Amino acid sequence: MALYEHIYLARQDVSQQQVEELTAQLTEVLSQGGGKVTKNEYWGLKGLSYRIRKNRKAHYTLLNIEAPAPAIAEMERQMRINEDILRFMTVRVDELEEGPSAMMQKRDRDDRDGGRGDRGGPSGDRRPRRF
Repeated sequence: MALYEHIYLARQDVSQQQVEELTAQLTEVLSQGGGKVTKNEYWGLKGLSYRIRKNRKAHYTLLNIEAPAPAIAEMERQMRINEDILRFMTVRVDELEEGPSAMMQKRDRDDRDGGRGDRGGPSGDRRPRRF
């Protein structure tokens, strides 16, 4: 069977529970077609770069799938019909990632210079302004 990474974006006004139910429905469609979901990650409600169907945010979900092509085609057909799904993308891969994806790995933001970026250190290190 082929391996796929699938990401879909759900509307901002649906709840997280509804997104999980939607994922369960898609998993059921895949299992009926002879496939299975090996990893399911909910990335949360994130801002979009541009508005899609009057939505500024969307719920992101990643699925790692092991399924035949007809099962993927049926899942994508169901997603096109569903009004709660804004966008989706399925990519065939040679092997699936193990462990958490890059979006789920938390990075420490304390490694910067005092959290002030290129402005220098804390505000006490600045010279007084002249008027």
